[in-house]
Amino acid sequence: MVDTSVRLLRLLGLLQTRRCWTGAELATRLGVNTRTIRVDIARLRRLDYEIDATPGVAGGYRLRAGATLPPVRFEDDEAVAVAVALRTAARAGVVGIGDAAARAAVKLEQLLPPRLRHRLHTVHSATEPVLDAGNLVDTHVFRAVATAIERTEILRFDYSDRHAKTSCRRVEPHRMVHSSGRWYLVGYDLDRQDWRSYRVDRIDPKTPTGPGFTIRELPGPDPVAFVTRGRMAALWNYTARVTVHAPADTVAARIPTGIWTVEPIDAHSSALEAGAQSPQLLAAYLAAMDLDFHLDVEQAPELAAAVTGIAARYSAATRRTRAGARDALRADTRPEHR
Repeated sequence: MVDTSVRLLRLLGLLQTRRCWTGAELATRLGVNTRTIRVDIARLRRLDYEIDATPGVAGGYRLRAGATLPPVRFEDDEAVAVAVALRTAARAGVVGIGDAAARAAVKLEQLLPPRLRHRLHTVHSATEPVLDAGNLVDTHVFRAVATAIERTEILRFDYSDRHAKTSCRRVEPHRMVHSSGRWYLVGYDLDRQDWRSYRVDRIDPKTPTGPGFTIRELPGPDPVAFVTRGRMAALWNYTARVTVHAPADTVAARIPTGIWTVEPIDAHSSALEAGAQSPQLLAAYLAAMDLDFHLDVEQAPELAAAVTGIAARYSAATRRTRAGARDALRADTRPEHR
């Protein structure tokens, strides 16, 4: 006979894994009769678990959210996953949330059995946390932005750019994205009439928020790709458009994902929008694609000069190599070497 406390934990675990169970299903899983299930459900209710019961053939038991947070039972893999997630959240860069996650992680890890604690220690010892303490997001800022996104309300805020210049923004907030240790807001700037990404730690929200808005379609595959491209574009000092003599799928497989953009011209050529810190670096990137391309000299004279310079340098390097090989061959054919 299974101990009552053990059976209650198993029953609780079942109720937490599925929306609804019939009494017969629970009785079969636990090896008892339906009367025992009813008694155990009453015991869980006395422990503040909110459990709804629906009578009839199609009825059953359903665990719902209550006024307080009761104990939660985890399987082994779930407990390790939650502990890792809490440690990750503790480094997520949000003041308050990070502290709470760290405290919760300590509580959970103290309760783990040795075998799971060892598994968790293995994960932690093999990873290196990265957190820029200078980019922490205030809890009230994080909550204000998230609330505006959830309510689809225009967000008004003062924004300090990377040059410490402050400007007032009116934005339709779309999503917050965590990338490279920072939080970014993706939104449509109403005054600039364009999609932008903003570092959340540089946002100072204003109240009240603006009116509601209709969600627009994001210009790109997803918010993460949009933020990644925006971060890289901010570092570019030079951009250019070139024609690549290859299908768009071939070009896309050889360029940085989500950073450069490629569009098909026809079945055999594509238009590539590319950028880099300098024309010389962009020319080197284009050469690394190992695909034939063409550029408009008048529209991109700096890139044309950089490509010509690289071509001349590579050509000179191979000439020196060929000349060295010829000299070595002549030396080997002299009489004293025979």
